[in-house]
Amino acid sequence: MKIFSWKLILSVAVIIASVIYILPTIKPGLWPHKKINLGLDLQGGMHLVLEVETDKAVESTIERITNDLKGILRSEHIGFTGIERIDGTKISVTLQGQENIDGFEKVLDKEFKDLRILSRTKDNDRLSIKMDLPEAETDNIKKLAAAQALETIRNRIDQFGVNEPDIRIQGEKRILIQLPGITDTQRAKELIGKTALLEFKLLDESRDPETVLSEGVPPGSELLYEIREDAQTKRVIKRPYLVKKGALLTGSYLTDASVQIDSQYNEPYVSIDFDKKGARIFENVTEENVKKRLAIVLDNKVYSAPVIQEKISGGHARITGSFTTEEARDLAIVLRAGALPAPVVILEERTVGPSLGTDSINKGLFSMWIGGLLVMIFMAVYYKWSGVVADIALMFNIVILAAALAAFQATLTLPGIAGIILTIGMAVDSNVLIYERIREESAIGKTPRAALDAGFDRATLTILDSNITTLIAGLVLFQFGTGPVKGFAVTLSIGILSSVFTSLIMTRVIFDYFLLNRKVKRISV
Repeated sequence: MKIFSWKLILSVAVIIASVIYILPTIKPGLWPHKKINLGLDLQGGMHLVLEVETDKAVESTIERITNDLKGILRSEHIGFTGIERIDGTKISVTLQGQENIDGFEKVLDKEFKDLRILSRTKDNDRLSIKMDLPEAETDNIKKLAAAQALETIRNRIDQFGVNEPDIRIQGEKRILIQLPGITDTQRAKELIGKTALLEFKLLDESRDPETVLSEGVPPGSELLYEIREDAQTKRVIKRPYLVKKGALLTGSYLTDASVQIDSQYNEPYVSIDFDKKGARIFENVTEENVKKRLAIVLDNKVYSAPVIQEKISGGHARITGSFTTEEARDLAIVLRAGALPAPVVILEERTVGPSLGTDSINKGLFSMWIGGLLVMIFMAVYYKWSGVVADIALMFNIVILAAALAAFQATLTLPGIAGIILTIGMAVDSNVLIYERIREESAIGKTPRAALDAGFDRATLTILDSNITTLIAGLVLFQFGTGPVKGFAVTLSIGILSSVFTSLIMTRVIFDYFLLNRKVKRISV
């Protein structure tokens, strides 16, 4: 009776918990628990394969090193004829004068030990040198760029508010993204693919931008555009700005970005906050450039270019640009999540409509009911009353499996439904082993109680062995599989655990009830 009692209590507790977790799926909003998440193939959504342009990350690193080298040489008062990035990933340096050459050599040995010298030409007191980064370092930069892009995109999507997105690396530089339930696919693509490199640059007001369009851009400056859409005419207006190439401050110092409403014009803008170092740099920049115009540039697009009226302390700034609330919100998301280390390009794009998902669900459920019904009929016909007990356990098995999917917030996919159908067929295997053992024990004259005990005791190890090996295979599929394979592994693994529980615990509770309480004299098997 003691064994019977704990098995009964455990079975009732599992059933109650399963009902609690499965009800929100049947009737949404009934309980505060979340319902079963449906995968991309069931509820529709978006499938993207992106490629991170990791070569651009190497080029950006070389550009940063070039600028750092210029800055250090200037601070050390070491003259140079030219320092520039060439061929994408190489640095060319030209110096005149032995004193400058000696100073450069010291800086190179002290600050830039990782640079590899490709060629070195010295003509009297003139030195020309070409450098780059070793292959091991460039490979590391590419790997880090892909990993950082993955995390940045994941942060953006999490803030965008997508339930159960599937985001993972494929190969060395590709990222697979599945966004179930997404309807505004264009907005999602823009949010994911925006590089979000925020820079603050001074305007070059020595020349008129319109003149530059015809005469050419002067050295050290670049021509960028502010792109606006007229709210009334819907015309796109491009306004040129001549800005200095060097960024005085970047978005790497950002700690927060949020949408605010301008009290004067009742228009949304993005408020940004810098960390302590960024706040100090921003304060110095505004103090040294009062009455000059500072362009706020995002991905080489000018959002605004206000005049610095006074020193700005506190590390706060704002980005305006005639945003809609949705545009301002998306901009705040990408700024908070950080800039992508390199641009990404869309290699593959698929959109699954919700109607296709509904059709998949209906066909999957139909096949599940048909398969389950055939299994239940077979068990009832072949094993009689004991088969009905197995059918009751099978129904509880499906309820527990669905409840576990909801409780653990697993995603149900079309291969997952296939896993459930397979579980239905496998769930009764344990009962078959038990029943066949009971038949053998009854045939040699044992009492119903003794035959039942022997059937369960001697079949338990066999059941555990067979299901544990299958569970190991399911866990391996879940760990190393992707997409459909992982969805199949989820329901298969949960189904194995629930079928072991229902066959060894629940069916035993039912048999004990009829043998002990109802005093049944014979097991119909």
